[in-house]
Amino acid sequence: MRRSEARAVVLAALALGLAAPAEAKVKTEVVEYAQGDQTLEGYLAYDDASTAKRPGVMVVHEWTGLGRYVKRRAEQLAQLGYVAFAADIYGKGVRPKDQKGAAAEAGKYRGNRPLLRARAAAGLQVLKGHRLVDPRRVAAIGYCFGGGTVLELARSGADLAGVVSFHGSLDTPNPDDARHVKAKVMAIHGGDDPFVPPEQVTAFWNEMKKARVDYQIVILAGAVHGFTNPDSGNDPKKGMAYSPSADRRSWAEMQRFFGEIFH
Repeated sequence: MRRSEARAVVLAALALGLAAPAEAKVKTEVVEYAQGDQTLEGYLAYDDASTAKRPGVMVVHEWTGLGRYVKRRAEQLAQLGYVAFAADIYGKGVRPKDQKGAAAEAGKYRGNRPLLRARAAAGLQVLKGHRLVDPRRVAAIGYCFGGGTVLELARSGADLAGVVSFHGSLDTPNPDDARHVKAKVMAIHGGDDPFVPPEQVTAFWNEMKKARVDYQIVILAGAVHGFTNPDSGNDPKKGMAYSPSADRRSWAEMQRFFGEIFH
């Protein structure tokens, strides 16, 4: 860990009232669990240098399934002092190999929102049950497909302090469900994202406003879809591309938000 990163870990931990080692000793575990008759396989990360209870953060993967990118995000969260659990929506061993497969798999859940919510709720239950997690201070974040997933989890009325969507889908077939939202909501969106167009952002805004949700929408100028993931490539003309500046800014926004909801 670089000196600047270590300092960020210390400051974040102090802000949350956590132990603040100079360098987090991150432990990772593969966790098998179930939803209904489907076996799921998540990824847990936490600093095992302390036995103190701390906030927990569930991370939901993109449409390609639980892979190295989301695992790395979980490890980063652990370095900041959280217990992080990368949940598995698709099922153990279900990891699409290409965009066609990913679209088909994601479509199963976008077309069945009750199942999507149930899969997310199963992951949340695992996180809340961990011995190091303070169940009163739990949040969920997600990327692309995962962003839409954590928003659906919030709409289900899940007991969460907050949710953060990174370049996620904002639409829902049942906007009136926003009245069930208990969490504070942050949606971080690329200003030039062609896959989540302005009309979808406006509909989400109206949905949250009508339900009187405590929400924030962060628009990052020039960013397109997938702006947090280096695997998105570097050509914005394709509608999906990594942006180092948008990645940094969105992560900083998330940390600020956590400082607010976990105080």
